[in-house]
Amino acid sequence: MTKARSRIAPAAGRLATLALALFATCAAVSAQAAPAEGLLRVCADPMNMPFSNEKGEGFENKLVELIADKLQLQVKYTWLPQVVGHVATLPDDDSECDILMGYAQGTGLIVDTNPYYRTSYVLIYRQDDKSLAGVESLADERLKSKTIGILARTPPVSNMAINGLMANAKAFETEDRTPASAAADVIAAIASGEIDAGILWGPLGGYYAQSAKVPLALVPLVKEKAGPATIYGITMGVRPNEPEWKHRLNKLIAQNQPAINAMMSEYNVPLLDENGNLIKSTAER
Repeated sequence: MTKARSRIAPAAGRLATLALALFATCAAVSAQAAPAEGLLRVCADPMNMPFSNEKGEGFENKLVELIADKLQLQVKYTWLPQVVGHVATLPDDDSECDILMGYAQGTGLIVDTNPYYRTSYVLIYRQDDKSLAGVESLADERLKSKTIGILARTPPVSNMAINGLMANAKAFETEDRTPASAAADVIAAIASGEIDAGILWGPLGGYYAQSAKVPLALVPLVKEKAGPATIYGITMGVRPNEPEWKHRLNKLIAQNQPAINAMMSEYNVPLLDENGNLIKSTAER
């Protein structure tokens, strides 16, 4: 795989990979034709597990490999480092990207494919904490006496405020940090008992909960009645005016959805169907 330069720009516009906690951001993509010269040109983050990294270890890397294999193309990445409150834009050179990984569906800010997965924010707590057993929503009165960790300036802060949960909230700062490093700190604080629970974007929460020192429960927040959306379909952003390319990607997603789901289950991503129901992994069936 070849690599291209990247830079950081102030946040504005598009919703980033939900490891970026779906902050509004904007990414400009070149208007050149769909894959040419035997390359699949991809915009992704070089250091944002479980989504992607330069070693190709994330589930977005694996999806890119699947697409490239099906289309018999070689992958060329344009690495776009991202931190909360900022967004990576395309470099000021002649690089282009055919797909922009991890784009939230329906923002209207960029053309996107059909979702290749759906997930939500999750409430996380220690499995041995019986006082929280059965909690399904932030409206549950039991949460008002709990210390809940939250990434600063992320959408669930509003959901917590609406439900009167900010009095005991503990904000984990994300400025000049990757969402992944902040999420790992939330998980560690829950496991140690420093806080009672936490709210994280599903892929981050699921991935880092796997390595916690104690068993953790993950509750997809799919029953919220007010506040920002907690469930999102995640797509690939594509250039405008290329309907055939978008159609090819949509067809690949549909044909390979079981494989995509299985791939993401390996990263403990809580996957939802179109109705917000949790999709059980093969191992759970």
